[in-house]
Amino acid sequence: MIHQYKLGGYNIVLDVPSGSLHVVDEVAYDIIGLFEKESKENILSAMKEKYADREDITPSDVEECYAQVESLRDMGKLFVPDNFESMAGKLKEKTSGVVKALCLHIAHTCNLNCSYCFASQGKYHGERAVMSYEVGKRALDFLIENSGTRRNLEVDFFGGEPLLNFEVVKELVKYARSIEGAAGKNFRFTLTTNGMLIDDDVIDFSNREMSNVVLSLDGRKEIHDRFRVDYAGRGSFDTIVPKFQKLVEARGGKNYYMRGTFTHANPDFLEDIKVMLDLGFKELSMEPVVAAPGDPAELTEADIKVVMEQYEKLAELMLKKHKEGDPFTFYHYMIDLKGGPCIYKRISGCGSGTEYMAVTPWGDLYPCHQFVGDEKYKLGNIYDGVTNKEAQAEFASCNVYKKKECRDCWARLYCSGGCAANAYHATGSITGIYEKGCELFKKRMECALMLAIAKELGE
Repeated sequence: MIHQYKLGGYNIVLDVPSGSLHVVDEVAYDIIGLFEKESKENILSAMKEKYADREDITPSDVEECYAQVESLRDMGKLFVPDNFESMAGKLKEKTSGVVKALCLHIAHTCNLNCSYCFASQGKYHGERAVMSYEVGKRALDFLIENSGTRRNLEVDFFGGEPLLNFEVVKELVKYARSIEGAAGKNFRFTLTTNGMLIDDDVIDFSNREMSNVVLSLDGRKEIHDRFRVDYAGRGSFDTIVPKFQKLVEARGGKNYYMRGTFTHANPDFLEDIKVMLDLGFKELSMEPVVAAPGDPAELTEADIKVVMEQYEKLAELMLKKHKEGDPFTFYHYMIDLKGGPCIYKRISGCGSGTEYMAVTPWGDLYPCHQFVGDEKYKLGNIYDGVTNKEAQAEFASCNVYKKKECRDCWARLYCSGGCAANAYHATGSITGIYEKGCELFKKRMECALMLAIAKELGE
């Protein structure tokens, strides 16, 4: 499969199965578009006729260009067949029963009352609760016991708002450090916070122990304060921004992300990106809201068009800043043209429910944080392990070839079938697709590839 598009002044051709990316002139672009549909004679005739008035493009140039396209095909860089379906599921079969990451719901409660919160203000449609040290300790033991030969283990401290249970966070990290050496493991921790409770103790601890910190900020004050309010209805922007700035400055270049959400209120999210940059933040992510139909925050079709334009303008801004020596990172545009995940990972998709699980304050296991509270997908608990084998098998069998809409999608080896939770909430099935999400993802990938090309070419 070939995907062709024009962006940033480039004629871009992606060979989907091989991952080969080409920047070509207009003649090659046209030839490639016809190569599998027409005979050589018809293509050459059509090209010579189309470019007959161009003095800089001779008939021999057209013939040479066609020969070059043939050469790329013969080298396995164009028109490569997709023979990966037989490999689908092999990685999950190989790693069956091996858990590499846990999302610890350290607090099913929150000090903010964000109306678009998928977690029902941290309660996950259940009771408010915080995780005890004993439950968290058992969760870490469960991870070690079920991690096989994996050395690096990931633990996310999540909520609600995890800083509402910060003392337990600290005790659990201390416990993990005390056992990782003897177990032959290395724990890497992440903290996701709304920032309201950040103080010097949180900053010092996070910068010492957290491999990554995710900070929730939606950008402009009026946008952020529209949704991210406390229970009295007061916005949180003025409280958290100075705390975030202090933490990031003290972090000294260690990994962090400003993670925002854009909604119907701000499809022009690039303006929020600019505000984050003005505030001194360089590691950025803005995610589209996933809202129920009819929700005031839901992105409309008109919003989607605006967002598409914003993605292009964002790529232009990133390239401009790169040239000026003042670059910044946008999570969805991070792409490695020369490496990246192996083909098994690309086709097997998200490891939720198999390699990755969420743990509630009571020790129940779910495929990921977005399934918590849905009893159908309760996998078991940290004491008895996975007992709902049927649900786990459903996740284990989920791959990019299980989704009929993905089979003919050019972006399938980049999204790996997309988010199972988004698919489930949009269609009722983890093998469905979230159409708006797919549309936005494909646009992001086109922009990311263009940006990578421009940087690679030094332009």
